[in-house]
Amino acid sequence: MNAARTLRTAAVTALPALAVAHAAPVISTFGPLRNRLMPCLSGRGRPDHVALTFDDGPDPRSTPHFLRLLADRRVNATFFLLGSEAHRSPALVREIAAAGHEIGIHGWLHRPLLLRGPRATRDDFTRARDLVTDLTGQPPTLFRPPYGVMSTAAHLAARRLGLAPVLWTCWGEDWTARATPASVHRTVTADLDGGGTILLHDSDCTSAPGAWRSTLGALPRILDTCEERGYSVGRLRDHGWPQPEAARREHPSPIHRLQFRRRSTSL
Repeated sequence: MNAARTLRTAAVTALPALAVAHAAPVISTFGPLRNRLMPCLSGRGRPDHVALTFDDGPDPRSTPHFLRLLADRRVNATFFLLGSEAHRSPALVREIAAAGHEIGIHGWLHRPLLLRGPRATRDDFTRARDLVTDLTGQPPTLFRPPYGVMSTAAHLAARRLGLAPVLWTCWGEDWTARATPASVHRTVTADLDGGGTILLHDSDCTSAPGAWRSTLGALPRILDTCEERGYSVGRLRDHGWPQPEAARREHPSPIHRLQFRRRSTSL
């Protein structure tokens, strides 16, 4: 009886520590800190280039408009696709890839990773990765978490699946009902610099209805501003962005840092 009580007490005592370890990567959500201290996670690349990225697609109502505009401007981008949306529009996924755009995964469902355990996180990533691989013939190597919020389980799952997490240095706040083409352009370019990564949305599946129209309206002006400032625009793979192994060295998970400290202490 005493042994059982001791085990229960130990388990209850350990829960807060496990919760803290699981949520520790949330600090990377704070943009100014991430951009300064975690350039790999922020998608920081070479200073004469800007990476253009889109989340939450594909959506047959909106994504084709973006593909046509990008084709007209001869610009390629990186699309972080939701597996659930890709499953509904497989031909559109193939069209994105055939146009020369890069495809990463945004998970299967757009749900906070902090609310998922290790198994659910890995299953979600694996399902999205495998679908994109089947549809395009190319396994994705990039991952962006929903809401930009990482967890320790997400870091571990991404490592095991060969996925490099990447966030952004500037965004358009284009998911809100109050967004306009002018506001999206203004918000993006306020923080835009060489080597940065832009976050936009080509779908409103998790945004205000019709919000994608403000993004589409702002995109030509954003591309013009990049050109005026002397930045080329393209995919993350063209960005001089570090490979996954370099990103892991820069931003290891809290569990790996703890293991390293323990090994160092024992030496």
